[in-house]
Amino acid sequence: MNKKMGVLAVLTLCGSLLAACGSGKPAASGEAGQDQAGGTKPEKQLVISGNGATVEQMMKDEVFKKFNEKYPDVKLTYVSGVATEIVAKVKAQKGAPQIDVTVIEAGEQEAGRAEGLWEPLNDKDVPSMSKVSPELKVKDNSGVAVNFTPMGISYNAEMVKSKGLPVPESWNDLARPEMKGNLTLSEISSNFGRSALIMLAYANGGSEKEMEPGFKKLETVAGYMPTFAKSAAQLQQNLQNKTAAYTAWTMARSLVQKDAGLDLEFVIPKEGANLVPTVASMVKGAKNPNASKLFIEFLLSDEVQAMYATKLYYNPATKVNLPMDISKKLSFDMKKAVKFDYEVISSKTPEWLDRFNKEIAPKVGK
Repeated sequence: MNKKMGVLAVLTLCGSLLAACGSGKPAASGEAGQDQAGGTKPEKQLVISGNGATVEQMMKDEVFKKFNEKYPDVKLTYVSGVATEIVAKVKAQKGAPQIDVTVIEAGEQEAGRAEGLWEPLNDKDVPSMSKVSPELKVKDNSGVAVNFTPMGISYNAEMVKSKGLPVPESWNDLARPEMKGNLTLSEISSNFGRSALIMLAYANGGSEKEMEPGFKKLETVAGYMPTFAKSAAQLQQNLQNKTAAYTAWTMARSLVQKDAGLDLEFVIPKEGANLVPTVASMVKGAKNPNASKLFIEFLLSDEVQAMYATKLYYNPATKVNLPMDISKKLSFDMKKAVKFDYEVISSKTPEWLDRFNKEIAPKVGK
């Protein structure tokens, strides 16, 4: 992997957000113009859609508050949901969008790009796009990555030790007999489940372009669980109530849950792991385009980038000063990062879902 990516979470850079707006009175909704400083006037409202739980809390309690200190006349609304549902909602509203900006995982963002749901962005719209590593570039500039985190395997260290279970080192460890009754994975409609399936393919000589080895392993894995979880919240519950010791999800979630009291450890298996970027996109035909661009620019500010790292344990998409303890927590071996082809994944996911439902889901508990 390109070493430039490796410094995103651990090196520092003193920088400041490029000013995009002055102090003039904002225009009415949908109205363009210039403020007194020559910047773009935001409209008076903005609707953002993204993940719920801790992400929603940080957006509402901190990001919105800081944005409104800069643009006090913009009324901000947050619509939470699962990324696949958000994309479906934007698609259903095509031609009359009710959402201006989405902040979702790269895989689902790519599915939306293929549907023509996003407006292209450039560094005139969002000046700080130039600060984001080329490794995180979004296809056709249909959005901009605002953070990332690696996928991997999390395990409850206390349970693993007390039960004499193995510490995972490989994606193939998910198919070991010791996993029976100790494992929780999500369906492949979820980014977590889909990523685990693809990495099982990689671990056995395949890839997103050759998924047969992954499906073969997942057949075995399915027999170790009573069911596949339907959401990240269900994975979290299974770990919290100790009905499972292992799961596949991101480092960010693992660290958040460890802070909440779960004795979780996170492993990037020896075959590597994909990165999960979060991408901010402006909906095509958005009612509030000026405010949308300013908000996406604000997400790339040093202040919000540091917030993603310290509050949610996402690696920043730009080089930013972080406390030493946070940099240490977010550091990982970037040589193990596997770069997925999201265009292939987006086009193949319906086929994979059909196969999962017909061949894998019926094998749970058997």
